[in-house]
Amino acid sequence: MIDPTDLAAEFETHFGRTPRLYRAPGRVNLIGEHTDYNDGFVMPMALDRSTWVAAAPGNDRAIVVRSREYAQTVTLTIGDQPASREGNTSGHWSDYVRGVASVLGASGADLLVATDVPIGAGLASSAALEVAIGYALLNLANAPAPGEAGARENIDLTALALACQRAEHAYAGTRCGVMDQMIACHGRADHALMLDTRTLQCRWLPLPARVRVVVCNTMVTHRLAAGEYNARRADCEAGVRALGQQFPRIRALRDATMAQLSAIAPAISDRIVRRCRHVISENARVEQAARALTANDFVSVGGLMRESHVSLRDDYEVSCAELNTMVAIAGRIDGVYGARMTGGGFGGCAIALADAAAAAGAAHEIARRYEHETRVRPDIWICAAGPGVGKEEV
Repeated sequence: MIDPTDLAAEFETHFGRTPRLYRAPGRVNLIGEHTDYNDGFVMPMALDRSTWVAAAPGNDRAIVVRSREYAQTVTLTIGDQPASREGNTSGHWSDYVRGVASVLGASGADLLVATDVPIGAGLASSAALEVAIGYALLNLANAPAPGEAGARENIDLTALALACQRAEHAYAGTRCGVMDQMIACHGRADHALMLDTRTLQCRWLPLPARVRVVVCNTMVTHRLAAGEYNARRADCEAGVRALGQQFPRIRALRDATMAQLSAIAPAISDRIVRRCRHVISENARVEQAARALTANDFVSVGGLMRESHVSLRDDYEVSCAELNTMVAIAGRIDGVYGARMTGGGFGGCAIALADAAAAAGAAHEIARRYEHETRVRPDIWICAAGPGVGKEEV
């Protein structure tokens, strides 16, 4: 975990000034994967792990940002480089900082970044970085001048989420949906978020104390290359074009039914049929899971999680051997209602919904069996739903 006092002291050592502190959480998605860029439904929760930013106003348009994890300091001049063409990004962590600062039109700042969200594990570490940086830059810009009474903090969190999404599209080359940025902004402790990604309508669902979410890191490097992610999105868009020719009211897979997909299936490739089938069925699962969670029917939620994983594995083809092994192990543990991969895929984490009384034993047994089968020691932790982005005190 990040110690804010240590982070502030490290900033003072490096930059010679006293900082303000900000944090934005990572996330797990309980259900609703690869639906957000199809105008669909998702159900993420903010983690109690976050990316932290210590920040102070800087000189003119220069942003000096240091990463504790990468032990690197980068100086960015906002506006000196245009947005990157898709697939032609540097792949450097500072792309996210440059993108957010550019989209927001930020002034100069000195920043120190630290995180306890595992990087590359499918837990939205990039969105946590974007939102923490964006909130810090906006808050610094709105801070009262020396001698001025009161604060001028009035940050539109939805606008911040959309700005961070645009930054990831334009500067990191990943055509992500808005789920990760929205939950980093709007997370609530002890709640999951039912998000309609078309309207951005939010509905918070309580996560009662009798259940826990167990995060299971396969320790496989998250190789979600922009090309692979974008290829899935292109397949979905091809499906929408084909559906729209026969059913003009369809403008996203959110609008389509299985019957409509079956009607056009002979005219499109099997790959595109399977991509669309996953999204259409996953949207339905999210709505079913929201009803089950509201009714405290965790057995049904677990069954929907299992169905989601099979669909991601077979139709969307974004799982991998290690994720499949982890999900299979977790699903056989007493006290676990269900498990699935979470995040973009190609490695990273699975999650399990477990009875609170059984969660500690389940976590231990999942770790033991996974290491026995793969010879890799996983990182397993029991997590709670945490709050969204905010300014923190030392």
